[in-house]
Amino acid sequence: LFTLNKDISTRDRDGISKTFSGLMKILFPHGEAGEDEMEEILALAVEGRKRIKDQLMRIDPTYAEVNFGYTVNSSRRVVAVSTLEERQYPRHYWHGKPAEKSEEGSRVDSPELTGGEAAPAAGISADMEAREQHLTFQENQRGVSFDRLFGPYLKNAGRIVITDPYIRLFFQARNLMELLETIIANKSESDEVDVRLITVRDEYKEQQQMEYFEKIAAGCQSAGVAFSWTFADDNTIHARHIVIDNGWKILLDRGLDIFQRYEMNDAFALANRRQEFRPCKAFEATFLRMDKPSTEDGQGE
Repeated sequence: LFTLNKDISTRDRDGISKTFSGLMKILFPHGEAGEDEMEEILALAVEGRKRIKDQLMRIDPTYAEVNFGYTVNSSRRVVAVSTLEERQYPRHYWHGKPAEKSEEGSRVDSPELTGGEAAPAAGISADMEAREQHLTFQENQRGVSFDRLFGPYLKNAGRIVITDPYIRLFFQARNLMELLETIIANKSESDEVDVRLITVRDEYKEQQQMEYFEKIAAGCQSAGVAFSWTFADDNTIHARHIVIDNGWKILLDRGLDIFQRYEMNDAFALANRRQEFRPCKAFEATFLRMDKPSTEDGQGE
């Protein structure tokens, strides 16, 4: 199904094959894996071996450069594999002996989007501009925050509709509150913003869910944000998105639940205080400009 790049050495191939074989036996002991699932495991195996080789190249610069990747035989699609830290911190990853290669761009792929294609988000800069784009984030990636991800799109917002069926548990309500903090940070003190949540009623802990929302509304009132919520009792909502009356619609495959578990009770942990220090879950975000924005029901054309 796949062919490794020709310049990968025999030792590197052995390492990749052993990692791939071991994971296949553990995850799919009966051989029921599909091609997409096998490719995911192969990419992980190649990434792991590449990380080792990159460290060796820092120790001994006489190692020959290797293009780690593979070809999907059915489509002839060529896939270049890089590490998460290489994409997220390209300026630092090759700092040192191989720095010249990084400057030339032969090692670090550009994270910019071209032709409307989805690309891995190497990192979100604090000065990111609002534009139409699709971003993908990898498991355990850091440096992501609501301020950086949503902030540029919240400018001049007067009404915002958040649709997410899973705002029930404490950590989900906290995610919502942190989004409201971002909204507050991106409005002037004199402006008022109407924020409406469309979600699904928690049939087991509805009273607790209501208490979360009431506390959120009370907390935001003094900051010029009027928070309200609506339950979609027919349980028909599945998509998760944010619609803003300034013309932007943000599609989120995971909703606001983008962070890995962290210790919320530790007041001295940076991950508890600042989102960019939390590892992420794998998720995607699409930012669309609507010709006829509407926030009455969270939809737009």
